Amino acid sequence: MTSVSERFLKYVGYHTTSDENSETCPSTDRQKALGAALVEEMLAMGIKDAYMDEHGYVYGTVPGDPKLPTIGLIAHMDTSPDASGENIQTRVVEYDGGDVLLNAEKGIYLKESEFESLQNHVGKHLIVTDGTTLLGADDKAGVAEIMTAAEMLLTTKMNHATLKIGFTPDEEIGRGADLFNVKAFGADYAYTVDGGAIGELEYENFNAAGAKAVFTGRNIHPGSAKNKMVNSQQIAMEFHSLLPAQQRPEHTEHYEGFIHLTDMIGEVEQSTLRYIIRDHDMEKFVEKKALMTAAAEFINEKYGAGTVELQLQDSYYNMREKIEPCMYVVERALKAMENVGMTPKTVPIRGGTDGARLSFEGLPCPNLCTGGENFHGRFEYIPVEDMEHTVKLLVEILTTI
Repeated sequence: MTSVSERFLKYVGYHTTSDENSETCPSTDRQKALGAALVEEMLAMGIKDAYMDEHGYVYGTVPGDPKLPTIGLIAHMDTSPDASGENIQTRVVEYDGGDVLLNAEKGIYLKESEFESLQNHVGKHLIVTDGTTLLGADDKAGVAEIMTAAEMLLTTKMNHATLKIGFTPDEEIGRGADLFNVKAFGADYAYTVDGGAIGELEYENFNAAGAKAVFTGRNIHPGSAKNKMVNSQQIAMEFHSLLPAQQRPEHTEHYEGFIHLTDMIGEVEQSTLRYIIRDHDMEKFVEKKALMTAAAEFINEKYGAGTVELQLQDSYYNMREKIEPCMYVVERALKAMENVGMTPKTVPIRGGTDGARLSFEGLPCPNLCTGGENFHGRFEYIPVEDMEHTVKLLVEILTTI
């Protein structure tokens, strides 16, 4: 039987970064390379109906006791475009405390003073990178854990629920559930395996939207620009200054929402600012969008109609309202955590998962831990022991009567 860490190290070798500027599904063809490999592996282990559809979604079934509920486990294959996901160099470090040298040539360290979570993992084996790319534990750890749990069910005589497996593309750019076939999936309920530290369980997440503000100016030679030039970059900065600084992500935590400037590009003639808007509370979420609209109206009134065009688009909503009527889904996971020696910690997701969208499509889908830390950056890592613990959790969920 293949270990979860062996699987994970194999999967991170696939470059699967998604691309928000692409209009295809999946947004990058390279995601299908991993999908095809997963289908081949699933078929080899005895998952007879494994397949990948034309959009890059991978599905499969491990049949179980028909008297038990049919339970889905879902993870995503893509990695975040926030850091490079190509040519990932991994190694396993036996961690005995202190800083971890990731890259001697470049002097890159994973520092205990900057990443306090390291203190929780003394004595474990950490999978790290060379400090120049992300690791991809978000969410190839979830993929590896689901695959390993499935193999355990297939090679033992444990009585278990029917398992429905789903691997999605493009979760990191908010499209993972766009073409997920809930009806064909056929689960009574599911769990995304896409969380962080061991023991965390999440069933409430941000309401989310994206915003794009395009500013139009007028370029004149600076030598004769007086009272003629309109610098779109200056107007863009003025627009940004109208948004409350205390609502930036670097000043928020827990249930506090934010308006986050993710990227900008500009010249005198035209500039573009892109934002993401997040809040667990729907009323506050609506207020944040209204605040951006009011800022755009102010700019257009001051500089003339059409100076800024603001586009707002909702991405997903807080799954809590869909999970609360069926809390048995959460209770099953909490009981399983306790059974395998985890200390459950129910926390709000300061982000989103495919499960949020799927919950609104009729598939209740809380989020489970994977064991990973520091997602989306060069200092991402995951303890081998925590991946193994998560596999035990998944098996326990499926075998709990």
